[in-house]
Amino acid sequence: MKNFKAYGIIFCLFIMIFVVITRCQKAIPEPPIFKVSKTNEPIIIDGKMDEAIWSKTESRTFDFTYNDEKPSDKQKTTLRMLWDENNLYLFYELEDKYLNARETERDGAPYFDDCAEIFIIPTSESLDTHFCFEINLFKAVNDLLYFNDYYQGTNTALKTFNPDHQVEVVYNGTVNNNSDIDKGWTMELKIPLTTFGFLSKFEPVQEGNKWRFLAIRQERNEAEGERRITSTIFPIYDISKDVHQPDKFGLMEFVN
Repeated sequence: MKNFKAYGIIFCLFIMIFVVITRCQKAIPEPPIFKVSKTNEPIIIDGKMDEAIWSKTESRTFDFTYNDEKPSDKQKTTLRMLWDENNLYLFYELEDKYLNARETERDGAPYFDDCAEIFIIPTSESLDTHFCFEINLFKAVNDLLYFNDYYQGTNTALKTFNPDHQVEVVYNGTVNNNSDIDKGWTMELKIPLTTFGFLSKFEPVQEGNKWRFLAIRQERNEAEGERRITSTIFPIYDISKDVHQPDKFGLMEFVN
């Protein structure tokens, strides 16, 4: 009789644990998916969206803004992406009333300027390492490998990672002159797929496969100081932990 009661208690505990785990799994949201169309036509990297295929691929705005203090801090950003057998292409459209940038050197701090960024994990898994491209109005790029929880809970970055890429920026306004109102800027970026083989093999870029990513905009509306507004294509919730949170990345899905 005692054994029967013990088995009954164990069974009830098992059921309770199963219910809790199931509810927790349902509470975890599925990563959002951004569909990246394949292009069969050459893409000229000129900062202009002249190719017809750009209008046929998905576009999405950055609807999550952090550290905004003024009404003018929230400005529209739109991202489009394409792929072919050799490259990944990105096109940013950024409305901006106050164009500001200072960094001109590679591997500097363009993220304190008006800056467009992309973080990529070349697999659908949320790994602790991701590729980063951070590029400002002057095309100064901070390209690096970022390692989460590298040693004793600290994060670090490999800034000597300098892969090939091609970028062009077009802006409508005057840089570092806040006495007038600017229109904004565009950035077109081509990243060779061979970039992502720096560490190991990766998920092949082909129809149906998915990569983790986060696209970010840093915005500086004052000529002096380092106050910046951050916006992202997917929510990261706790900006105090910075934007390098791979468990908050969404997915890009390669489609035809």
